[in-house]
Order: sequence, then C-alpha cells, then structure tokens
Amino acid sequence: GAYLDVVYTDLGFGASNASYRNPIGGLRITSSSTAAVTYKLFIAELGGVYEVHKWSNGPESSTAIDGLLGFRYWNNSVAASFDADANFDIGRRFRFDRSGGIAIASSDVIQWVDPVIGFRVRHQINAHQEFSMRGDIGGFGLGSQFSWQALAVYRYGWQLEGGQTLSALLGFRALSVAYSRGSGDDTTSINELLYGPIVGVSLRF
Repeated sequence: GAYLDVVYTDLGFGASNASYRNPIGGLRITSSSTAAVTYKLFIAELGGVYEVHKWSNGPESSTAIDGLLGFRYWNNSVAASFDADANFDIGRRFRFDRSGGIAIASSDVIQWVDPVIGFRVRHQINAHQEFSMRGDIGGFGLGSQFSWQALAVYRYGWQLEGGQTLSALLGFRALSVAYSRGSGDDTTSINELLYGPIVGVSLRF
C-alpha cells in the first residue's frame, strides 16, 4: 500500500517564552503584539507499506505487522516582533521592517527532506474497530541529523459500497527532530518535540 500524511501548525509565543541574543542596542522582543514569535511548520510525508506477517485471531479479528519506507518533507518559517526605534539589517538570515514602534523580523524558510523507515502494528478488533501503533526514525544526517515519530490510533470504520473503508480516528502522536546546518554565526539549528492528541478521518481503498 501507499500513504500520504500532511501536518500544519502555526504556533505563537509571548515575550516571556522567547529568548535571543541581542547584539544591537535598542532592540528587544515586544510585549505589545499578540505573539512575539510566530513559528509555522508544514510537513508532508509520502511512503509505502508492506505487510510482513498477519495472524488470524477469529472470524473478524486479526493482528498484522507492516514495514514502511518513505520520505518526510519539512518546511519551517519563523517571524519575530521587536520593539525598535530604527531599521536594522543584520545579514541574510533576518530582515527587519519597521511599522511605528514595532519591527518585524522574517526568517528565511528552512526546509529539507528526510528518508524515513519504520513499522506499524495493526490489531483488528472486529469488522468496525481497529487499534494501531506506529514508530519510525529518519534523517540519518541526509536531511536532519535524526528524527523519530510514535503514533497510537483507535479507528472505527464503515464499509462503503465501492469496497473502501471510511474511518473516524482518535489517537496520540509525538514527533521529534534535530536539525543543524552551518557554523558560527551562520548556524541554523532546530531541536523540537511536538506531541498531543489527534482527531480525524481516514479513507482506505
């Protein structure tokens, strides 16, 4: 089989949750805007799965192990709001645009592609219910230095007339990445762990 997974998040952080180096006097993170730092993350993952083994536990129940191989595309962008009394240009990494007493720093887009390898365990409880767990690792220095993901999902499905299965799902997901490029003042580094509950729908055909 094949799969496509897309993730988008838009996170805002106040001045008390952000820190930075300030080589220029008169520049400080603002507390007057809604979010002092805005971080946007887009992930698209495309891959294939292969059923390695399957056990039958009854007429409608079974357990299967799948191997998976794919590629995960990461796209990161950061914008920060500063209290400032002048325009600043501190190189190609950030650009400052002044509006009144506020300066907006927009970073370059940071993007890369990670190879991903992992496995998935699926337990079919009955004709409508399934529980699955997935784990994978990626990066290996080809994109990021290292990334990993863990996912547990409960599905309740309905068989459609064409043979497809439409499912509602509820689960929990954790996704981590360590990325670093450059050196010295030109270093770009991202080290993050995103986790939380997920709710959604899936279509199998």
